[in-house]
Amino acid sequence: MSEQPTDNFASMDCESRYDFFLSVVGEERDIWILINQDNQFLKIFSEDEGIEYLPIWPTAELASDYNSEGDLTPKAIALPEFLNKWVKGLTADGFDVGVFPGEDKSVWMTSPEELKADLQEELSAGW
Repeated sequence: MSEQPTDNFASMDCESRYDFFLSVVGEERDIWILINQDNQFLKIFSEDEGIEYLPIWPTAELASDYNSEGDLTPKAIALPEFLNKWVKGLTADGFDVGVFPGEDKSVWMTSPEELKADLQEELSAGW
């Protein structure tokens, strides 16, 4: 994967970051989350939307950049594990997925099942 300076992402809109996420994850086969010292993953409750979601990133560096307080650690989830285990669990627990939140806190919201379908489409396009 070619490294892009993280400054470039500040100017990207949610849809562009989502497309970038699909491309990188399709190539690298990892999804990144943030966890605390107790191995609990970051989840965000949006009062405006009334939803709880799991924020995810395409790289460890981008997840770290989001964690301005430095109290969380990036953790990789292998794509097969995410598609086969996490999607079911997130759906059962009523979570949405916030794909690649921006510095301005804008985020592409989707259901776990919709993300799974988009990732599978990205994977099949790469073959």
